[in-house]
Amino acid sequence: MEHKHSLLKSFGYAFEGLVAAIKKGRNFKIQIILGVLAIALGIFLNISTTEWLALIIAITFVLVLELVNTSIEAVVDLASPQIHPKAKLAKDVVAGAVLIASIGSLIIGILLFLPKLILLF
Repeated sequence: MEHKHSLLKSFGYAFEGLVAAIKKGRNFKIQIILGVLAIALGIFLNISTTEWLALIIAITFVLVLELVNTSIEAVVDLASPQIHPKAKLAKDVVAGAVLIASIGSLIIGILLFLPKLILLF
């Protein structure tokens, strides 16, 4: 049976999900703070449009993966409340995906900001 929701309700559910992730997700909050700091640094250093593109893609990718991680962890916990090797694998792999994205974003940040900061000081 298919449920049809209005577009407005769909956006409402999406915002509810974001609010839940912010309230319950320590790592999501940390990633948001780091993203805001990177945006502030980008404004301060007056980065180019191309640099903004790389920065926004990196920030977005990490935040999206954090949301996917939270979602998968909730589903795994629901499906397998007891510790199970396959449940652990699912949670560890998605956490690894977030780690890789975070490292990639850190590298992008270093490549964008370090040369400008060196010139500044």
